[in-house]
Formats: sequence, C-alpha cells, structure tokens
Amino acid sequence: MDRYVLIDPEELRKSLQLACKWLVEIAQVKTEGLAIEKNSKKHLHQTWKGSIRGEYSVAKNEWDFFCPVWHTGQAIKALVAAYKVLGENRLLQAAMFSADFLGRERVSEKGNEHHGLIFAFEDRGDMVNTSAILECLDGLISLSEVSGDISYWGWVVDALKWVAKRAYITDEGLFRDCFSIKTWQFEPPPWRNPQGWPGRPLLDDGVFLKAYHYTGNPEFRRIFYETANRLLKEEEPPGNWIRFTPCNVETGSIHPRHAYWWGRPMLMAYRDSGEAKYLECAIRSGQWYIDAQRVDGGLFRGTYRNFKTDSFGHATSGIACASILWHELWEITGDDRWLKSIEKAMAYCMKMQFRNTKDSNLQGAILEKVLPPDGTDSSPYHIRDLGTIFFIQAASRILYDTI
Repeated sequence: MDRYVLIDPEELRKSLQLACKWLVEIAQVKTEGLAIEKNSKKHLHQTWKGSIRGEYSVAKNEWDFFCPVWHTGQAIKALVAAYKVLGENRLLQAAMFSADFLGRERVSEKGNEHHGLIFAFEDRGDMVNTSAILECLDGLISLSEVSGDISYWGWVVDALKWVAKRAYITDEGLFRDCFSIKTWQFEPPPWRNPQGWPGRPLLDDGVFLKAYHYTGNPEFRRIFYETANRLLKEEEPPGNWIRFTPCNVETGSIHPRHAYWWGRPMLMAYRDSGEAKYLECAIRSGQWYIDAQRVDGGLFRGTYRNFKTDSFGHATSGIACASILWHELWEITGDDRWLKSIEKAMAYCMKMQFRNTKDSNLQGAILEKVLPPDGTDSSPYHIRDLGTIFFIQAASRILYDTI
C-alpha cells in the first residue's frame, strides 16, 4: 500500500465498510414484493427479495429500479470482494441472499428450450438485454469460488449456453441485444443503430473466457476471441467504441463505463493468449480514462470525443471502473501513471460519500451524479447503486494488496 502517496488505507477501509453497510442494509430489498420502491419500467420480475434498488431521487425521496439483474450481479461481485478484505461473514451471506434473487429469475427447467435464460430486464419491462445477462454473471462466479457452491457456476454455464445458441451471431463477434418474453424471440432494440448492425460485440467481464477455463468448452473460447477481435476492428476513438450504444457516434458522446466493459477483458485475452495486441488495446482504454478524468479525479457521463464535457451529470461509477482497469494495468505493466490516476479517483469517490446525513437512505452511499438545475430549489443529488457498487469493487481490489 506504500506505493500510494495520497491514499490512507485506514480511511479507505472505513469508507469501504460504510459503503458495504449501505449496500446491505439500505439498497438490498428484503421483501418478496415491492414496498417503498417504484417499478417505473414495469419489469416483470416474479419476486424482488435480494435484488438491489438502483435509483434514488433525493428530491423526491423515491426509490426506483433500472436493471435489477445486472446491478444485483455486480453487487454480489462487490460484496464478495469486500468479504475477502474485511472478513465479515455478513457480506458473504448478503451476497448469497442476492444470488438467490438471480436463481429465481431464470429458466431452470432442463426440458425448456430456453433453459438457462436469465430474466435480465432493462430498457423495457418484458425485454431481456443480452448485455445485462452477461454483466450479472461474474458475481456468481466470484461467489461460487469463495463459497465452494458449484451451483452458481452451473447457472453461469447454463446462461452462457443460452446466449451462445440464441443471441450470438456466429463468425461476426456480435450478439443480438433484446429478447422479448412476450413473443419469445429477439426483437429490434429500443435504441437507434446508425450502422445498421444486427448486434453489438459484448465482451463484458470476459465471462465466456472464464467459462471456457471452467468447462473446457471450446465454443466459449471461440466466441470470446471472435468478439475481442471484432472490437479491435471497430475501435474508435483509441481505447473506446463510439459506434455502439450506449455511446452516440452522431453527438460524439462516450459512455463512462464503455471502455471498462470492453477494454478490461482485453487484459484477460492478453493473459490467455500472450498476444500483445490485446494488451495494447487495454492500455489505450486506460489512457482514454486518464484523458477523460477531471482535475479533481472525477468523470462526467457527458464526455465527448474531444474530452470536453457537460457541466452536470457526473458518473462516479465510471471513475471507479477506471480505477479497477488501471489497477490491473499497473499489475501487468508496472507503469506508475496508473497509480497516480487511481489515487485521484479514490480520493474523489471518498469525497462523494455521504457520511453524516438526515436522510437515512443516503448514509454510506457514493453520490453518482449532480443533476442539471430544474428551476427549483430541490436537491440535485441522484443516487445510483452503481456508484457504490463499483467503488466497493475498486476499494477492495486496492486494499487486497495490503493483506
């Protein structure tokens, strides 16, 4: 830990504990049905126990959801990472409690043609997003490895088999995006695709490569590398992928977690294959984040191709994700530029944490963004679970160095 000049490990540990307390005691749903939460997207979940509340409006004192499945999967990953550092059994129990939510929200009947499908509703209540399936899986992998319960890995493999068979476009490195459980088929996504491609190159968390190493199934490895190579082909600007949603090639807006989802797995490809082209791509993604990072350590959701930004709409989750990528880049390259950026980012995240609040819903949370003025004196603070979730993942990774 002495490699960091500006990070006090004890203060970071306290901040991590406070963030975990918020995630477990406030954000995690404890009831079968909804109580204080809205479900504005009308997600068709049969039960909510164990899911993570995703959105909190301070002005309205109101909870809502964005995509409970992948957010919960990443929360599981965060809780397992924090458990490894803090050794608090309640964190592992909370991770298992949330995993039960994912276990219930899947097609578990082996004779069903959609066996393995996880109901990862996101943009529309009845519409499963393929990316949301992939992004919920790494938490289950982490939980399986720590708990020794192989059933979690079983859910992962079943889900990837469904994605490989139903969503993946062979030889293209692309995945169909949106599957409706009303029609039980893929439908056009609700977003505009200027390129007209039938899908996106989803490398999120490198789960296909991880599943290959677990199962030995060569199809998983083939899909991973076809996707990685498609991303190398489509990379623009360096280290990012503006041609694919949720980026916007027409306005030049680049999503704050895009380079994390698709750039970080390039390090997995490098470790697996030894090919420098994957490491070089990940380095470009890391550099993109350095260029996008603001002087105080933060990041804006509205970051553009020229690195100019909007004035409002912060994305604390994005700079936490950048820290995870930077830390792994430092492990591989030993380049101190990554450490300097991590220091700024972690200091920023800790400043964004609520530590002394009147509203109990905020205590321990990491503020995701400040909204633009709306002409009233309402609070502009908007909480997203992802700010806290990715901070926990990043802080745990950094503190694990000290164990």
